[in-house]
Amino acid sequence: MCARFLERFFKPKPHIVQSPPPPSIMHGAGAGVPEYRVKPYFIVASVEMGNTTTKCILTGTNLETGRTYIINKTVTMSRDVRPPKPGETIFGETLDGTKLTRESVTDLVRDTLIQSHKEARLSIKDDLDFVVRSTGVVAAMDSPDQVGDFVIALANGCLVAGVPPRKMTPPMSIENLPPKLRKYSFADRVVFVGAVAGVLPPMGSTGVEMVANEMEGELAMAGIKEGAKWTPVDFRNPCISIDFGTTLDGRITSDVARDDPNPFARTIGNFCGLAGAVPDAIVRGTGLVESRTGTALDIFGEHPVTGSFGGRKRPIVDDYVDRCHEHIDIRVVPPDRRRFGRVPVCADIADKSGVALIGCDVGENGSEVPALEEIGREIHENYGLGVLNEVIDRVCARMALRLVDVAVDRGLVPPNSSIGFTGRAAISGQKPEYILEGITERGLYENPIDHVVFVDDGLARGAALMARCMNSLGKPKEPLGGVRGGPCIMARRIKIGK
Repeated sequence: MCARFLERFFKPKPHIVQSPPPPSIMHGAGAGVPEYRVKPYFIVASVEMGNTTTKCILTGTNLETGRTYIINKTVTMSRDVRPPKPGETIFGETLDGTKLTRESVTDLVRDTLIQSHKEARLSIKDDLDFVVRSTGVVAAMDSPDQVGDFVIALANGCLVAGVPPRKMTPPMSIENLPPKLRKYSFADRVVFVGAVAGVLPPMGSTGVEMVANEMEGELAMAGIKEGAKWTPVDFRNPCISIDFGTTLDGRITSDVARDDPNPFARTIGNFCGLAGAVPDAIVRGTGLVESRTGTALDIFGEHPVTGSFGGRKRPIVDDYVDRCHEHIDIRVVPPDRRRFGRVPVCADIADKSGVALIGCDVGENGSEVPALEEIGREIHENYGLGVLNEVIDRVCARMALRLVDVAVDRGLVPPNSSIGFTGRAAISGQKPEYILEGITERGLYENPIDHVVFVDDGLARGAALMARCMNSLGKPKEPLGGVRGGPCIMARRIKIGK
């Protein structure tokens, strides 16, 4: 009885990984010198244009320890992209309707990349080792394969900024690597087969991707695997990774026998649809942000902190959460759908391939977003920002738990799995506490705190890890591939290569 009573006040705190700056090396009494200027570092630029923000995040991985740090983060609002010029062809738009052309995307990426290096006092030509591009802007595309056009625009922006092409593709051999990296690369012993952090990407029988934001899901999974290294959580296969950016992405990976000759896990589940767009809709109803392009970030920032709502206000909060979720549709995407949560999908191919495509929508392709806006207006008028923030935290937490429930119903969450979250709509405020609480209540694990992790900057971390995989810069003593509790898979990879 005493232990249960104390549990109410001393609940386990979730593992939340914040992005640490690189350490400095002190020389005498003067200012320290950043470690990445002295020690062998692999510096990667993650260039990502999403529906809400466009980011260039510079990460540095200490090749001696395998630890990744955030060197600099440059964030701009995607809605501020310049308008199309006469003669330019509009080939896409963000969720809020901001029109995009290949030239405008190229200019935005160029400027963001140059600004990020300028702020960090780094040279694109001399200091940068690799660039990884990704996009979450998929709402206006007709099919998943159209993402390729967008990635080309991102690549053009990198090239115009001065990034050499060789810094965006895997090297053909270890001799193609810069001399400073060769000592730490296994490119002469293993072959890059497309697996990132020990997971092979899903591919239907037709060779077509099943969901438009496939690459974002891959990066999020890799980033959570890297971020978990800062915690006691062994986030290796089998695992569930969920990215709650404006749109939803993520993956579920299979279990692998510890002695299986093929050490790579398969992707057996994908997430797609709307995520941060839900709190954005609620906030737009308040009138405190722009009615078309406003976001929850405009009011609460990236890391809002609130207190728990109990007593008389808790039933009010719960009632609004219930009302919001009446409009939120979370399930396995039906095979006949070509779009779910406004994200293009090939649900029939996923179904035939045995991959669970789990989606989150508001009505059908966002049709009931106005209802969420109306609820947001009512909350703000009657109870203010405190209750609004609490409702948003609990709405997002329940979304995350409903996604997990669908995965559980499909038998995709075994006892040796781990669950990881990234993205603003899952790791800000008190969402991590509420999510961990819900997972604990479900009894999925004996010690849930050892199986759940929340990671900041998952996409940037994933970009750094993908770049390391492409260049075979592994750290066998700190493995990211393989299964939970298992050994490094390097030996089996070498054997496969032979």
